[in-house]
Amino acid sequence: MCDTVVATAEVTADGTTVFGKNSDREPNEAHHLTHIPAADHPLGSRVKCTYIDIPQVRHTYAVLLGKPFWIWGAEMGANEHGVVIGNEAVFTKVPYEKDDALTGMDTLRLALERASTAREAITIITELLAEYGQGGNCGFQHRLYYHNSFIIADPHDAWVLETAGRHWAARQVRGVYTISNGLTIGNEWDLASPDLVTNAIRNGWCRGLDDFDFARCYSDFLYTKFSDCRRRRARTTDLLSSQQGDITVATVMAALRDHGEEGGGAWRPDKGLTGASVCMHAGFGPIRGSQTTGSMVSHLHPDHPIHFVTGTAAPCTSVFKPVWLDGQLPDMGPVPAGTYDAATLYWRHEALHRATLLNYAPAIQLYQVERDALEDEFLAGALELAHRSAPERGAFSSRCFADADAAEIRWLERLSDAGLQKRQNWPYAAAWTRFNRQAHVSL
Repeated sequence: MCDTVVATAEVTADGTTVFGKNSDREPNEAHHLTHIPAADHPLGSRVKCTYIDIPQVRHTYAVLLGKPFWIWGAEMGANEHGVVIGNEAVFTKVPYEKDDALTGMDTLRLALERASTAREAITIITELLAEYGQGGNCGFQHRLYYHNSFIIADPHDAWVLETAGRHWAARQVRGVYTISNGLTIGNEWDLASPDLVTNAIRNGWCRGLDDFDFARCYSDFLYTKFSDCRRRRARTTDLLSSQQGDITVATVMAALRDHGEEGGGAWRPDKGLTGASVCMHAGFGPIRGSQTTGSMVSHLHPDHPIHFVTGTAAPCTSVFKPVWLDGQLPDMGPVPAGTYDAATLYWRHEALHRATLLNYAPAIQLYQVERDALEDEFLAGALELAHRSAPERGAFSSRCFADADAAEIRWLERLSDAGLQKRQNWPYAAAWTRFNRQAHVSL
């Protein structure tokens, strides 16, 4: 499960489009941040994606990717032209291709490597769909098949693209738009696959064009319902729409950290066997199997886009740190895998994250004020340095990552010293005991 949002220039405080994304995956499915430089490729070469290889283009753009460590593609990312994309799993009536194919995450990466605008990314993704379809297992420890929706933006344009197998519809965005694991396009779109309506008529999902609604006709009821996508989408839409004209990077960060209307000092992640918040916390049972494993917020200034990333799970326990596309990422250790490794940023943070979960409400209060102050410092510094040289910005980014890492070590020690009593209901505690055992995490 995931949430992706965009606020275009018309509704932001400084007239710059802001994009945000939470990547929700299995709790031990480590999130990997990687920067891949631009490259030229020999004529006739091929690129190996997660399951299949396809012809490579002659030139690929530099990209920043946030991805499950074992997937070739990515859940979110940006390229050197300021194009950003976030994908969502959607569940439809169209049969899933379970044989090896391009995953939605593969098409996201391919589009970022090949598109200089959001509109061009639409063309690339839909052409890939037409030729290769989409499919293959996208689950880490549990097999999962789904189709994909995307928010695609650049400094001047934004789109939502939603797919069901090889069928799709796209709509240009003005203002606030959010998606959350469910189809949202109804009977109005700007672009669509040629047989979008006729396929629905042929399958008896509608009587004709006047009766056609893409989301209603193509959505699978059961999976869409239990993803809790409509409530999460309503929440992100409300949070951002209520601040139209004043939306900033910090506004979107706060939305990605949201735990719902019941959030606050007394909120507990162990309540309930169903339901999900935007800042998603895994729990007991198959319906609560997803955890936010990485987050990204992009300030898409036409001349100097900035991308703020956590590189770590649960934005409520993480710090957003700035990176740019014209330099290397700060050192985060080796590529993380599905088991604990203190040499990696992702798993070092998991010690703090999972210790916080033992008694969430008092634990988060021990460091959230310092978290916010540190993040405010990073945000202000990044915006001030945005027009400076790449080496200056790179040095600042590295300092932010180092300072955040050091702060998280202090916060973990603070939790240990506080001696908080464990407070988790039995099903939730049992689920996290299992997750920790599988990942060799000791608390």
